[in-house]
Amino acid sequence: MRHDVMPSFVQMEPEVLKSLLTEVKETVAKEVVMPVKTKSTFRVVDNWNILKQSRSASNRVRRY
Repeated sequence: MRHDVMPSFVQMEPEVLKSLLTEVKETVAKEVVMPVKTKSTFRVVDNWNILKQSRSASNRVRRY
């Protein structure tokens, strides 16, 4: 089998290479307010949904 092999290096203009390699000074965004995580509680409805999903999954396995 024949394979076309691409060269392992890329030729580019020196100005383009210099612009790619220049260091960019970054600043930290101080105005951004991150949302506060609320602690989730496990409720009776959550337990009911888990049981309902497990029942439907086991029913699908039994049908086939």
